[in-house]
Amino acid sequence: MIKLRWVVAGLLSLGWFGLLAWSSASCAAGTLRGEVVDADDGRRLPVRLYIQGPQGGWFFARSSSPRGSAVEYRKQRGPNSVEMHTTLSADPFECELPPGAYTLTVERGKEYFPLETQVVVGDEPVQVRLKLQRWINMSQHGWYSGDTHVHRTLEELPNLLLAEDLNVAFPVTWWVTRAFEPPSRGDRNSGSQQATDLVQVDETHVFYPRNTEFEIFTVADRQHMLGAVFVLNHKRVLDFGVPPVAPIAALRTTEPDVLLELDKHNWPWSMALMPLLKVDLFELSNNHVWRTEFAFRNWAEPAPAYMGVAYDGTDAGTESGWIHFGMQNYYALLNCGFDLQPTAGTASGVHPVPLGFGRVYVRLEQGFDYDSWRRGLKQGRSFVTTGPMLLARLNGQDPGYRWRDRRPDEPPQARLVAEVRSAHPLSRIEIVRNGEVIETFKPQSAWAEGRGYTCQVEHTSRVEGSCWYVARCYESLPDGRTRFAHTAPWHFEVPGRPLRPRKVEIDYLIERVAAQIDRSRDLLPAEALGEYERALAAYRDLARDAR
Repeated sequence: MIKLRWVVAGLLSLGWFGLLAWSSASCAAGTLRGEVVDADDGRRLPVRLYIQGPQGGWFFARSSSPRGSAVEYRKQRGPNSVEMHTTLSADPFECELPPGAYTLTVERGKEYFPLETQVVVGDEPVQVRLKLQRWINMSQHGWYSGDTHVHRTLEELPNLLLAEDLNVAFPVTWWVTRAFEPPSRGDRNSGSQQATDLVQVDETHVFYPRNTEFEIFTVADRQHMLGAVFVLNHKRVLDFGVPPVAPIAALRTTEPDVLLELDKHNWPWSMALMPLLKVDLFELSNNHVWRTEFAFRNWAEPAPAYMGVAYDGTDAGTESGWIHFGMQNYYALLNCGFDLQPTAGTASGVHPVPLGFGRVYVRLEQGFDYDSWRRGLKQGRSFVTTGPMLLARLNGQDPGYRWRDRRPDEPPQARLVAEVRSAHPLSRIEIVRNGEVIETFKPQSAWAEGRGYTCQVEHTSRVEGSCWYVARCYESLPDGRTRFAHTAPWHFEVPGRPLRPRKVEIDYLIERVAAQIDRSRDLLPAEALGEYERALAAYRDLARDAR
């Protein structure tokens, strides 16, 4: 689960049976009390705490401070996808436990090493002081994190944002799963729709409470999955249902600060939404990517053969295949010319995953404020990660930069420099241009005690037409799982040398939309079917110039 030296360090800092533990007459027998502190400066930290008992059962701590808070989270899908933890404020905690040996695991977002240790509770009380080691401080580099798909309550979020060190969250307060029904009558609304303004937990942790998810599973009282699209950062309660989706597109005029997000590429209607809505955000790390074991192995829409997606020898998909499918789908849309930026959303609150497990970091040169962060997300000054920190610049510019009106007879060079910091060794770093890997590095990461692994790479190539570049990397965990990071694209626009999709990509998109027209012909109204037809026509226009 974590690097062995940090397990050992945890045991040494606590002691076996609670090294650095002490008895206290005020502790009742069978009570574990403790605090979590920063290993460098000793200040108390808000964290996520797992307590697992000798028979595998889970226990949940509470804050022992009158001003403190503790939020329990209990989610399980299948026998192995289990997420049982408590997020704690930066105060002492306690938990009453039957006698026995317990495993404590402490985590805080992405920028601290997880700490795992053992403690034995018997007839005497035990008190522990857990030291969490930070391996990177992203805000010092000008990067601030967010989760754009959140199903936690507004009351929980102040605790959660601090415990996960997540700077921005977009909780879904309106959630409708039936076609044509407006969000005001949504069947899955959170019950916290009254908040209207940005909620500031502290100077660098905020959440915006007006966000809507249209996740359509039934049409005219018949089960007919369409999928999900998100409207983030809106000002008024939306008074329309979908489909058709034209009212969502019209929000561009009435509410120019909204963000439209596609949470999963495999929803039946997802590819039709792109030409219709000009979606802003695509979840490269979505709500099927968890800290615990991958579970969603049967996908609503399968990956096409050209993507080379990995399967596990059955009809079920693998976690790495799912992630690769998402990337390849994203690349096909970029090659069609959609101005689409990557994001990350966990749907924490629904699935067995902590808030911000997958997160998007946005670069802010002048320090944190919400409006700048939101604009930076839309502009692509960002990278997505489930673990490693991918700090990359191309020709000296952050991700999201566009070079326009380059002379076609003077192709520029693209010089991409990347530094990757990680808690575990990297398996590879890849440079992708127009959806194809053009260079792969097998990094030799250097270990810095207390600061994780560091690797630097440099790539140079000539730009001979309109194109885009991204960098991505993969981190190998001791348990065989993989974590990844992926930048937003850099774009070169060369007059007379336009970006064109590959034939296999546009054929795939056409097939996706055509299949949905056939599937929905007898259920959807004419106006909604007309939107599908317009999306199909847009892709067929692009197919004329496919490469």
